[in-house]
Amino acid sequence: MDSSIHIAGQLPFKDGELLGQGVVGRDVDLETARELARHCALNCLAAAVQAVGDLDQVRIVQMLVFVASAPDFGLQSRVANAASELLIEVLGENGRHARTAIGVAGLPLNTPVEIQMICTAV
Repeated sequence: MDSSIHIAGQLPFKDGELLGQGVVGRDVDLETARELARHCALNCLAAAVQAVGDLDQVRIVQMLVFVASAPDFGLQSRVANAASELLIEVLGENGRHARTAIGVAGLPLNTPVEIQMICTAV
């Protein structure tokens, strides 16, 4: 049985509301982008828990962080760090993961951050 959980890109929604729009480094500052990344990571965790039934059974394998950013913005990894730190805080060693942070020209609904994740059930 394959215990991999592939979580499609999650946006920073909270209670059905998108928490931010715009381009990081132009419309959105670094700290706001980091907070949005944390919300994306929480939504990924919620999807993982829905798949396996319990947070204690989730281990993060890989995370892809997409940051809609201005051409001269080079701090995508700092945005992604906020999500990585949250996962380790919540899951401990099961939250450690491989990660890629990618700057893109635009994302769905003009959101500044989107996160895709691969997890396993432990």
